[in-house]
Amino acid sequence: MGRKKRVVGKIIWGPRKSHMKENGMDPSQGQASVYHALIVIFLEFFAWGLLTSPIIDVLNNTFANHTFLMNGLIQGVKGLLSFLSAPLVGAMSDTLGRKPFLLITVSFTCAPIPLMKISPMWYFAMLSISGIFAVTFSVVFAYVADITTDEDRGQAYGLVSATFAASLVTSPALGAYLGKVYSDNFVIWLATAIAVLDVLFILVMVPESLPDKLRTANWGSQISWEKADPLGALKKLGHDKLILLLCVAVLLSYLPEAGEYSCFFVYLRLVMMFSASEVASYIAMVGVLSVVAQTLILALLMKYVGHKGAIMFGLVFEIVQLACFGFGSQTWVMWMAGCIAAMSSVTYPAISAFASSHASADQQGVAQGIITGIRGLCNGLGPALFGFIFYLFHVDLNETSDTQSDVHSSENNTYHQISSAIQSVVPGPPFAFGAILVIMALLVAVFMPENPHGTIHIGKSKVRRRNSLTLQAFGLDNALAIDTVKLCIDMGLLQSCFAKNNKVGVMKEEAEVYEKVRRAMVTEDVTEKKGGLAFGLTFVSEEEPKMPPRKLTELKKEDFEKWRDDQEKIQSQKQKLAQQRREEALIQKKIEVAHKEMERLEKYVNLSVQ
Repeated sequence: MGRKKRVVGKIIWGPRKSHMKENGMDPSQGQASVYHALIVIFLEFFAWGLLTSPIIDVLNNTFANHTFLMNGLIQGVKGLLSFLSAPLVGAMSDTLGRKPFLLITVSFTCAPIPLMKISPMWYFAMLSISGIFAVTFSVVFAYVADITTDEDRGQAYGLVSATFAASLVTSPALGAYLGKVYSDNFVIWLATAIAVLDVLFILVMVPESLPDKLRTANWGSQISWEKADPLGALKKLGHDKLILLLCVAVLLSYLPEAGEYSCFFVYLRLVMMFSASEVASYIAMVGVLSVVAQTLILALLMKYVGHKGAIMFGLVFEIVQLACFGFGSQTWVMWMAGCIAAMSSVTYPAISAFASSHASADQQGVAQGIITGIRGLCNGLGPALFGFIFYLFHVDLNETSDTQSDVHSSENNTYHQISSAIQSVVPGPPFAFGAILVIMALLVAVFMPENPHGTIHIGKSKVRRRNSLTLQAFGLDNALAIDTVKLCIDMGLLQSCFAKNNKVGVMKEEAEVYEKVRRAMVTEDVTEKKGGLAFGLTFVSEEEPKMPPRKLTELKKEDFEKWRDDQEKIQSQKQKLAQQRREEALIQKKIEVAHKEMERLEKYVNLSVQ
């Protein structure tokens, strides 16, 4: 238990100094740590959690006749804008740093809060537009990826998601209580103050996490429309099977989850007849259990069953909880569904950790941006989809309605009798439909590899991740190993580098080797072997894992010698140029000395003449 606390403490309070040096970070500067990200997330969503009850009132008062449909439309616009902007924000954060975009995303996300009572129509307009930068999770996950190792990243993501859940443990109940004691206006201004505090915390206290070494000097030439285009990003998904599978899994699993989040507390009050205090207690219970799931349980899952196992664990529990919401009609079933929903909350941090381990250090923002963009799209489509299904089955979640039977009174009695018969079996049709979507997501997850660098199994064929080659090991001296790795990178042959223990002896984590090789900073501590560093000239593929590794590409000796000759020529030219400049400087100095001597002689001659 003590060791567990030390591990969590290490993750929260920041990376080791050796990890910072490897990434080009100066340990003497303010040290970025996970706790900075946790505070940012907690304050932002705590502010919004306080507004759970006021939001329902503002929706009902502003759109009395079409409350749920308008809510779906507003969330749809916001989600679409998030989908379009997320890749650009991720790409720019990879270049300009995380802190500026933490500031921008939190500011835009919280900007609509003070408008809730000032002008409801402007509030909903600003809420829709805020989707342009409402991608805080994308930047926060990239921030965490910068300062954690691959082995700790899954648990760190779990802490971030658990903090999000913890922010909702007390905030809805506290907001409802303060609204009764004081007023909704007081709650809104309190939430505004907390949002401002969050922005000030980022501005003053949050250090930058992205090393200068991973940033480009000329960002305008690096950020192209091809990188920022969300449709272009979707086209590229076909080239990366793992990211494609992760995005499909996010789409199918988070679409019903987003729809559920938008309406479940109203569903509990109006369909399941929960009181306001029971709904607040329900949210608090789910929040507490989610914190436990995303810290302790997720850590155990990542340790014993890996990324894929954690994802499938979460999807199975999500299917069960959606089925309980869809087919359950008793109070105890709803409470059980809440407990199960908390266990399903491990899915998204596990997916984010999988994508982060798959991406390189300078592409964390782009990778998280794609995932967050899909999530943003689901945040828009989910509420609209659930609202449409509720509308089809004549389930009205408008609090101004007295009873559901008022909605069922229509000219087409036969249709409503059929609808009522279905509702008697399936009280929550959208939740049942969502369970079907998550079953499809679970089937997609079956085809994922066991680890981010593994083999993707599709049918009988086995396809290895594109541009992921294993570097066969040979005993080389340090200088030759460094030159070899540089040559491989220059020739574009080395996309990722890791080796097998039985080939090279004792290896550190694959991710650490990968990062070192990418930056051409191979040193003696990468691996220990009597012959020197364990890097060689032969690349092998593992398309047939049960057979000996097949030689895929072999660097010819003349290629290596030509590259070494070119490097020597470049160094020789640099030395000649430096020598030439030194000689020119020496000549210039001699000329200056000669001029001074001439002036001295002229003065001497003039004095002699006089």
